[in-house]
Amino acid sequence: MKKYVPAAVVDVLLVLAFATAGRRSHEEGLDVVGILTTAWPFLTGAAVGWLGTFLLYRDKFDARLVVPTGVLVWASALVVGMVLRVVSGQGTAFSFILVAASVLALFLVGWRALYRLVSRQSARSSR
Repeated sequence: MKKYVPAAVVDVLLVLAFATAGRRSHEEGLDVVGILTTAWPFLTGAAVGWLGTFLLYRDKFDARLVVPTGVLVWASALVVGMVLRVVSGQGTAFSFILVAASVLALFLVGWRALYRLVSRQSARSSR
């Protein structure tokens, strides 16, 4: 499990960056409690995605893969995050769902795609 910690940390930091940027763009406070209040539904969703991916693909699980890990973590962060926002009385305007879907995809899938590209380039240059 220790080898998955760096990828999990990247996901957590990116979800926190998403929450921070959202709060800043709406001129809400950037205090730790406010950021965590905004981020917790998406962090919970990302954790569900991690667990689901691990359970479904245990034999070939790699936290750095775009598919299935990145896609499932993104989809879970988005869907579970929005459901938890509704349950907790936070907003889920359609425009917010579109922005969240886009930014979370860029962050949670994007870093994995970039990692894969850099890894491939590195492997080619070391031959």
